[in-house]
Amino acid sequence: MAKKIVKQPAKTAVKAKPKAKPKAGRVKAVGAKAAQVKLIGVTAGASPKVLDRLWKVVMDRRTADPALSHSARLLSRGMPKVAQKFGEEAVECVIEAVSGNAHNLVAESADVLYHLLVVWVSAGVHPSQVWAELERREGVSGLAEKASRRKLVSAAATKKIP
Repeated sequence: MAKKIVKQPAKTAVKAKPKAKPKAGRVKAVGAKAAQVKLIGVTAGASPKVLDRLWKVVMDRRTADPALSHSARLLSRGMPKVAQKFGEEAVECVIEAVSGNAHNLVAESADVLYHLLVVWVSAGVHPSQVWAELERREGVSGLAEKASRRKLVSAAATKKIP
């Protein structure tokens, strides 16, 4: 005995109204607590390891032609210019933070990190030294750590920047 196949009418799909996309880099509060945040527009796979890779690039550019490489040009000018450029970028970052412009703050933060790496290369500092110092401080109260540094600074002779 053959079964009778009954065709049912196709359901009409109702398209949901698209939600407005938040701007990339914005932070959205989720849940009842303001401390819970979700980063919006963050690239999948982004990692702090990019800093180690960028440090290696800057290291490689030390011997490059200053006419062809921004890193080489900065490094050829010596630490005073390298540090000055880092300071300028840091001020621009602070301005964006105070103005509340998250998109520009992200861009300026990237500039600050790049120029900090140039400072490290110029000074002969390896990122692993900084990471080790951060690990040493992990779990230590920020107030206690700052107080211990004040004791060290007051005990050491200070040198003014030329």
